[in-house]
Amino acid sequence: MTRVLHVITGLEHGGAERQLALLLRHLPVACEVATLTRTGVLGAEIRLAGVPVHEIGMRGNRDLAALPRLVRLIRRGRFDVVHTHLYRACVYGRIAARLAGTARVIATEHSLGDGHIEGRPTTRGVRALYRATERLGSTTVAVSPTVAGRLCDWGVKPGRIVVIPNGIDAAAFAFDAGRRAKTRRRLGIEPAERVVGAVGRLVPTKRFDLLIEAVARLDGVRLLLAGDGPMRDALERLAHRLGVSAIFTGGTSDVPGVLAAMDVLAAPSVQETFGLGVLEALAAGLPVRYTTCPALDDLPPGAAPDARRLPGDVRSWSAELDRALREERDRTRVPPAVARYAIAAQAAELARLYLPEPSVREVVPI
Repeated sequence: MTRVLHVITGLEHGGAERQLALLLRHLPVACEVATLTRTGVLGAEIRLAGVPVHEIGMRGNRDLAALPRLVRLIRRGRFDVVHTHLYRACVYGRIAARLAGTARVIATEHSLGDGHIEGRPTTRGVRALYRATERLGSTTVAVSPTVAGRLCDWGVKPGRIVVIPNGIDAAAFAFDAGRRAKTRRRLGIEPAERVVGAVGRLVPTKRFDLLIEAVARLDGVRLLLAGDGPMRDALERLAHRLGVSAIFTGGTSDVPGVLAAMDVLAAPSVQETFGLGVLEALAAGLPVRYTTCPALDDLPPGAAPDARRLPGDVRSWSAELDRALREERDRTRVPPAVARYAIAAQAAELARLYLPEPSVREVVPI
């Protein structure tokens, strides 16, 4: 059986990290994982599922001592494929894979935004290092046509890019009234309280400050923010100053539970490479209000009738959230968009890339 080593920067809570954990349950190949930094909560869960996880012990972006350790791991494991995820892991992983003599080197680009990659500015140096190491790989996977277009703008040759979207396990997010009640009790939310929620890293581009301001205009509405990040303290202060009753859960492995506890999902982010959180909310039967979501924008009209795109102003968000909270809804109803991104289909596409001469689709917008 084909042996694949997935190399990722870390395994704390995050969209790319959760996507890898999900893929590992569906890829029809033998997988192991190397995390450059800490194993984290997700790493422990992956180990419990029976997938070996190796910690490289990297201490920072310039810790070059991690490179020979990664090379030794790849050689020792005799992997047929090295598959890298996230910027630092792509840079170090591609170099290590080539030094170890691995024939197939695949990279998934999860987080290339407009002017930033994983929160760091896309300076000339960042772009040059990315392009130089990208040439050491076999194929770069973009999680959306939007990301593929940005890669082309960076100078990556279109023939080296394949679009394979993120996947979702819809059954894991299906609405469950018992889970809703249990999660609300745990978080101190009354059964009849109206809850606006959001899931994501607490960084400026997610625009959770706008969401707090919008909820402040609504009476008797709780705000539930699941995620962590550098803006947490500032957002908590803003919620307190505006009198918003807000719950900050921090990073959580129970995303289905927090989605079940919500009544509407708000995603005011101005930059997204895919929009996995929006799809998860739709799978949970939630109405969604969003600003940017390539996963939906790439689909035909009508694929997600419960999702509405909004401009980035507080008045529009406040009015739409209020409208969504007042609508009666059948939480067992799931739009066609969710089935379009079934994890089994995306895992099968990735598995074809692992073959020596893969037959893959080329979907690269120019």
